[in-house]
Amino acid sequence: MRRYLVSHSWQVLKKELGLYRLTMDIVVMIRVCKIFRQGLRGFREYQIIETTHRRHPIFSFWDKKKQGRVTFDTMDFIAESGHFPPRAIQIAQKKPSWREEHEIQALCNLLQFLDSYRNYSETLQLLLAKVMRFERFGRRRVIIKKGQRSNSFYFVYLGTVAMTEDEDGSSAFLDPHPTLLHKGSCFGEMSLLSSSVRRATVVCMEETEFLVVDKEDFFAYKLDREVQKDAQYRFEFFRKMDLFQSWSDEKLWKLVALGKVEKFSYGQVISKDFVESSSIMFVCKGSCEVLRLIDLGTSPFYHKWIWQHLELIDDRPLETHLNKPSPMERFKEFQIKSYPVQDFSSLKLLHLQKAWEQQETSFSKKIKTSGNSLPKTLGPKIKSRWPHSIECSMINTKYGDLPKEAAVGAYMKIHTVEQGEIVGLHQILLPEKQHDMRPLILASLGAEVIRMRKESFCELIDSEVVEKLSKFNIKYPSDEDMCQKFLKENSWNIFRKDLVRLLVESRQHPPFTPIRPKKKGIFNPKSLRLDLCSFNKKTKPNYPIFMAPQKYFPPLRIVQAITAPRYKIQELMPQYKNAGVLV
Repeated sequence: MRRYLVSHSWQVLKKELGLYRLTMDIVVMIRVCKIFRQGLRGFREYQIIETTHRRHPIFSFWDKKKQGRVTFDTMDFIAESGHFPPRAIQIAQKKPSWREEHEIQALCNLLQFLDSYRNYSETLQLLLAKVMRFERFGRRRVIIKKGQRSNSFYFVYLGTVAMTEDEDGSSAFLDPHPTLLHKGSCFGEMSLLSSSVRRATVVCMEETEFLVVDKEDFFAYKLDREVQKDAQYRFEFFRKMDLFQSWSDEKLWKLVALGKVEKFSYGQVISKDFVESSSIMFVCKGSCEVLRLIDLGTSPFYHKWIWQHLELIDDRPLETHLNKPSPMERFKEFQIKSYPVQDFSSLKLLHLQKAWEQQETSFSKKIKTSGNSLPKTLGPKIKSRWPHSIECSMINTKYGDLPKEAAVGAYMKIHTVEQGEIVGLHQILLPEKQHDMRPLILASLGAEVIRMRKESFCELIDSEVVEKLSKFNIKYPSDEDMCQKFLKENSWNIFRKDLVRLLVESRQHPPFTPIRPKKKGIFNPKSLRLDLCSFNKKTKPNYPIFMAPQKYFPPLRIVQAITAPRYKIQELMPQYKNAGVLV
């Protein structure tokens, strides 16, 4: 009986121990799964993305063209910032023949923000969305090796790649200024079309996501015909240029293979500094503007102009009206005040000494005179300028002190590039000492540009082209000339507005405008205007200020106009007494 009880209790204990171990194993497995799930977050291809909870994830609207209701699920394209969405990855992993029309259209819409993809025609965009697949590679991964045959071409969706001349791509990590391709770029399409060997090695500088088009799909779905149409467009453009009239078709096709067409909308920046850029650009359609960021504080003309207008704040001439001194009288006062600092005390003493000698009196005699009994020119000292009562922080410049708020910059247009002209070759034949190294910005006015590397173009040109390029020497105006032009245009715009306001009779009853609550972050026109009259005010206006980056310098505030204290038109032109009335 005892043996039976002992054996029975032992079996019960073993069962309890087994249940305990099972419980502990489950706890350990749960912990391991949590750790494994956290570890998988580092691998983007297998990342577990939790669905976000939204109130209305699905919405629909009626399409008049298709005469049907279009439904869109916002949960399909949720992803981390910048990464390719999981729903799009699922579409890209399907075979081209399995993809449905609405999936191809959704993928095409998603890729519109890629510049290189958007530059293609609509037909080619749909074909690319049908055949491209998704790939992701880590840092130092070699995508293309120099000298190998091309089997695919790539769109960079996220990350950065470098182009090098070596086979393993190691020089890209040693070169301080490697040739980089960023998000939105593509490479390899012309090599795929001509079945030529690769001329450079492409290596990933960081974790990079690609959309890849394979060679088999490229020719199976006749993408080569659409790409050939784009290449033919570039060939016809170069053939019409006088610069390449003597070139053969074979040599001209080599030039076509070097570049690709890029489309830019109105106001879009094409190049932030095309002087130091390694590329040249041919404007094949539309026009562009060459802009220069001018630091007005470095100009002596601007320094003088600022202080001339700040003097009017002390004199307060703006509060005067027709019954106040005329402009001629104020000009005479300005002439008197503009004399340099002089000390006439020695002349006064010499004059008094001669007068006392004639009256036979001693020089030490004391004469009580009031300060106003003597002429002003005989006073102890005449000050050339009144001390300014402006209380604001100053900065020390080459030409003297300047209010810190007045140290601003402006974008000035210095040249317009028309269709058929070249950007980036205006200094290619000049010696280095004559190079104008000022940063110049190229902005689009609605243009299509063919961009190619400057080194590759220089290797292809001959002596005849070099001779023609020597005539394209363009000299841009200096910063001082542009600063004077900016101030003259600013003065004219202010005068024009004042004159229109004076001649046009104001409304007795202004039109009704509903009161709307002000929203934060909305553009305010005062943000791009420098008001010199607000320097003395303690309460500063609350609106955003736009800052522009400068190379090797801190950011600079950007303005489009300067509002300065000035004489009213009624004072300068007395015939205008009232608005809208000419006497």
